[in-house]
Amino acid sequence: MKQSIGAISLVVKDYDEAIDFYVNKCQFELLEDTAMPEGKRWVRVAPQNSEGTALLLAKADGEQQLNAVGQQAGGRVWLFLETNDFYRDYQYMKNAGVKFNETPREEVYGTVAVFEDLYGNKWDLIQTAQKI
Repeated sequence: MKQSIGAISLVVKDYDEAIDFYVNKCQFELLEDTAMPEGKRWVRVAPQNSEGTALLLAKADGEQQLNAVGQQAGGRVWLFLETNDFYRDYQYMKNAGVKFNETPREEVYGTVAVFEDLYGNKWDLIQTAQKI
């Protein structure tokens, strides 16, 4: 048996501002942007050259979903953006205006720094340590 998680839904306020953040500030690829009925869209983004899980950008619909924007993990780090060159991506994202909550730190598991997406969801940018 083979299974995988194809996408994780991320509730956003606006499709276009979320696409702009992930594509232009985090260097993700826009995989799909398909119009659907009632003004909805099927929008998927993922890190460049990624073979893993994509983000499905889902526009908030109603008060409950709007209240969840930026709080999908209740203030904890929720997603982990792995890179093969931490400082390259850290500098690019920082220069593009991404808010980092700390300076990079070295941990036993790798180099990491917490950043926030455009709505305040917390992420780890991480380059995992080489295993011997």
